[in-house]
This record gives sequence, structure tokens and C-alpha cells, in this order.
Amino acid sequence: MGLRDELLKAIWHAFTALDVDKSGKVSKSQLKVLSHNLCTVMKIPHDPVALEEHFRDDDEGPVSNQGYMPYLNRFILDKVQDNFDRMDFNKMCWTLCARKNLNRNHLLISDDDAFKIWCIFNFLSEEKYPLVMVTEEIEYFLRKLTEAMGGSWIEEKFEEYKMQLITRQQCLSVWEMIELVGKGHFSKGMDRQTLSMGITEVFQELILDMLKQGYMMKKGHKRKNWTERWFLLKPNRISYYASEDLTEKKGDILLDGNCCVESLPDKEGKKCLFYVKCLDKSFEISASDKKKKQEWIQAIQTCITLLRVSRPAPHHESRLKRREMREKQQVEQEELELRMRELQTANENKQRELEALRKKLEEAAANATEEERRRLQTQNELQDLYSVEMEKEKMVRQQMEEQVAQKSSELEQYLQRVRELETMYNSLEEALEEERQARQDEETVRKLQARLLEEEVTKRAELEQIHLYQQQTLSQTQAEKQELERERLAKESALQAAMEQLQQLESDRHGALEQYEEVIKKLEDAANNTKTWKDKLTQHEGLIRLIQPGPKFPQKITNWGPASFTEAELSLREKDWQEKKSRSAPTQ
Repeated sequence: MGLRDELLKAIWHAFTALDVDKSGKVSKSQLKVLSHNLCTVMKIPHDPVALEEHFRDDDEGPVSNQGYMPYLNRFILDKVQDNFDRMDFNKMCWTLCARKNLNRNHLLISDDDAFKIWCIFNFLSEEKYPLVMVTEEIEYFLRKLTEAMGGSWIEEKFEEYKMQLITRQQCLSVWEMIELVGKGHFSKGMDRQTLSMGITEVFQELILDMLKQGYMMKKGHKRKNWTERWFLLKPNRISYYASEDLTEKKGDILLDGNCCVESLPDKEGKKCLFYVKCLDKSFEISASDKKKKQEWIQAIQTCITLLRVSRPAPHHESRLKRREMREKQQVEQEELELRMRELQTANENKQRELEALRKKLEEAAANATEEERRRLQTQNELQDLYSVEMEKEKMVRQQMEEQVAQKSSELEQYLQRVRELETMYNSLEEALEEERQARQDEETVRKLQARLLEEEVTKRAELEQIHLYQQQTLSQTQAEKQELERERLAKESALQAAMEQLQQLESDRHGALEQYEEVIKKLEDAANNTKTWKDKLTQHEGLIRLIQPGPKFPQKITNWGPASFTEAELSLREKDWQEKKSRSAPTQ
């Protein structure tokens, strides 16, 4: 923090104290008094005419702090030099603002301690107006104060207080800070003197840059005697006084990057010795104990190191680091908030898209439900129609099955009759075997009947195929029913034609039967004509037998066709032949 920023903070307190109605404006007469006091304290020549000239257009009313800032920068701050007592400047601004804002009721601290806290607040506050101290700096100050009072820091207590700061936007004004310390919220168990000493110690370190102080023995340069002095370490010098009241200053040890501090062995009855070596002279000093000696050596060496690299005092550097860290965190927080807003916007867009998609899905689901309802309704209608059609088909199929069963029964009867005809034909064939003309006629009849039977079998197969085809067509889908109906009508026409052909075959069969009766009649006539010589031949040789229907089992086959005798007859003939052979053997 530069000199201009430090001065502006104190001036801001004085200006706001003059703003009685808190409108942000102060009368010109009050600004004249404030400007005169500032110039006096900071040892700057005061030019009252310049103030009148600067505000000549605002004679009728008060002026704002923004209007006062150009004058303050041009005629006061631009001319200021670091040759004035800053404590007098701070006390002048403190006097103006404390009289109006400081509430002394129930405070455990004096006005001087409150002034020190006010100075510490200006040092630790943010460079933004109105001035406030953030939580991190509040914790830093309270820790320093607790350590200065010799107490122990209670983290849990401060965490509870941080929760209360949330209602105050996690920051305090200077008067809230004075009230917090003055009412002893974090110094319970400490007396007023200890609290005052702690405030003074923190004030000396942060504001007066007193990094370390205490009594030590110093060796003189002329008399070489050891004298007790009060030493005060600042970033660029070590001052020593006759006593701790700082009224009689005895000298300074100016520090720079070329200085050094080293420990010395005990000598001349003095212990805990160290010396500070500068360009022109060296200073031998004796601490009270080894701990104090080491603390002083380390503190002086830190100051020398900082001077070598041109860095500020530790507490100034620490404040800059904390501020940079807060700014970095703020930037990161802003980036995070920006990112969160972007993500929130993207999320909202996504939510809107999802909502639109959900509505579309709901509409699609409603449409699908309606479509499904329509489909089910159509399916039910089709199913009902199909059931009706199936019932009709079932009735037609039953009628056709009855017709087919009837036809099958008729066909079975016909086949039975055919089998009877075959039996009669076989009997006739055996009876007419020796009769050539009769056998030829019988063969003609048999071939004719066989042809008729083959045609009937063919027609029956066609009828069965038609029946099977009709059954297959009945199981087809609704879309093929009309075509199947047409085919069924065509098949019925074909069936009707087949029935007509069957009737024709029936008439042919009747003709064949008539021919068969004629052949039977001829055979009877032939049998009557040949009865006499057959009987004779049978009696003499036993080779001729009456023609009778043959057995159902297979017949013997000869080179000339089926044999004219059965297996039993063959065995009888073989047995007869063996007997004749045995009788003729002795005669030979």
C-alpha cells in the first residue's frame, strides 16, 4: 500500500464524518476546514483561493466527494512529501471521525487504544470504499492480539464468530472492529492493562514497524563499558534509548544490505554476545539469555536480507501476499461463478430441451396409445369377422366332410363290389382256363374290368387330391379366401364332372356285367357239351377236375402262367406219383 492510498483511507474517514446526513456530500465550508487542517498537518502550503476557484460553480449547495477528489489529488496529495509526522495526521483524521462514530459505552479500552485499532484497521482494510476488513484480516489481527496478550488462540470460537459474520457479508467496519475488541469478545480472562499492552504491541509492529524491542547491554565505543539500553528494531535501523519510555534516544544502528550479524563467544564476564557489523563501525550487544540472543540475531538477519533484495517488512509483505491471494481467489471465484452460470445456463437449456423432449415423448406416447387402441379395435373387429368366417368355413367343412364320408361309404361299397367282381372274375378265369375261346373272352372281360378299375382308381385319387387340396385351402388366410372360393367352385365343377364320369363308368360296368353274363351262359353251354368226355377222362386218369374258384393265397407259377392246381393238390399229386414209383420199382 503506497503513501497516497494510506493517506486516502484516513481522509475518507474524516470526510464521511463530515457527511452528517450520509448523502455523500459535504458543504464547502467544512471542506475548507478539512483542507486547511490536512495542509497544516502534512506541511503543505495551503491555497484557499484554489479551493474557491475549483468549486466556483457550486456556490449554492454542497459538493460530493467525487467533486472534492480532483482538488484533493491536485493541490494536496500530489504535493505531499514523506516529511511529516504520520501519527499527527492520523490523530487529526481520528479526532474528526471518532467524535461522531465512536460509542464508548461498555468499552474496556481507552480512546488511545481505540485510535491504535483504527490505525491497524486502515492498514489491514481493503482498498475499496466504503472501507471494510475481511474475515481473513480479522483473523490475522485477532491472532496477533492473542499472541501479544500471551493467550492461546481458540479456533472453534472464531469459527462460531465467522458464522455470525455471514449476516454482515463476512466483513466489519472500523467501528464494529473497535467494538469487537473493546468489549473483550476474544480477550475474556484478560485484564484491561493486558489488553491495552497487546493492542500497543500489535500497533507498534504493524503501524510503527517496530519488529522487536527489549532491554539489552551495549558496549560503548569510547569508554568500552557496558550499559543497559532499550533497543527498538525497525526494518532499516536499530534505535536504542535510555529507557522504554522512548524519551531519550541514544543513537541508531543504520542497516543496509552490506551489514551482517554474528554470534560472539562469551568474554569479559558477558554472555549471550553478538555483534552487528556495518560499513563504518561494529556494535557488540549482550542479550539476557540464549533465547533472546537467538531471536534478536534472527530478526536482525531477516531485516538485512529483506534490505538486500529490496523487499518490504515481513508484515507488509505478508499483507500483500494475503491480498494477492484474496484477489486470486476472487478471480478464481468469479471465473467459477461465471463457469457455474454458464453451466447453469447450459443446464437450463438442457432442461428446456429435456422438457420439450418429454412433451414430445408424452405426445408420442399418447399418439402411440391412441394408435394402439385403434389397432386393437381393428384387430378385434378383424378377429370377430375372422371368427364369423371361421364358423362359416367350419360349417362348410363339416358339410364337405359329411359329403366326403358319404362318398367314401359309397366308394367302399363300390370297392366291395369290385372285390366281389374280382373274386368272380378269378373264379371265371379258372373255370375257363382249358376253354380257349372262353378264356379269351374271359381275358377280354378281365382287361376291360381292369381298365375300368384303373380309371376308377385314378378318379378316386383325383377325388382324394381334390379333398386334400380343399382342406389345405380352408387353412389359408382371409386374403386368399375369395381365390380359394373360386378354386373350390372350380373343384366342385371338376368333382361334378368326375361324378358324371363315374356314372359313365358305372354304366360301362353294367355293360361289362351283361357281357360277363353272356360269357357265363356260353361257358355253361360249353360245359354241358364237354361234360361227358371230362367225366370219362377223370375217371380214367384223375387229371381233370371241375373248374372252381381258386384260393385267396398266391398260386404256383409255371412257364405258361398261373398253375391250374393248388398247393394241396400239388402235394397230393406228388404223393400219388411217389406211390406209383414205389410199386413199379419191384417189377423191374
